[in-house]
Amino acid sequence: MIKVSVMYPYAGDVRFDHAYYRETHMPMMKRLLGAACLYYMVDKGISGRAPGIDPVYVAKCEFVCTSVEAYRAASGQHQQEIRGDIANYTDIQPVVQISEVVVERSEV
Repeated sequence: MIKVSVMYPYAGDVRFDHAYYRETHMPMMKRLLGAACLYYMVDKGISGRAPGIDPVYVAKCEFVCTSVEAYRAASGQHQQEIRGDIANYTDIQPVVQISEVVVERSEV
């Protein structure tokens, strides 16, 4: 299992429409990724570690997928549609990381 993290760095003058991202873009992504995506999460940055410190990211999402190959195959065939929708919610260039999930839950 892998996790694809898409992170949008915070800056004071950035534009990010959280409602559009949550209600339109992410459901579209789930549909386009199909069976490759087991589930996804969306975070809205509210603060850094200390009070009054800006968040590192204004938003981020994580797709939990079956494999790197499945994710790349599913997303690759829809790149034009995915990239075309970004302008609808932000002007931020995202940072993307693919990770292997080594612990999914921390319950003992």
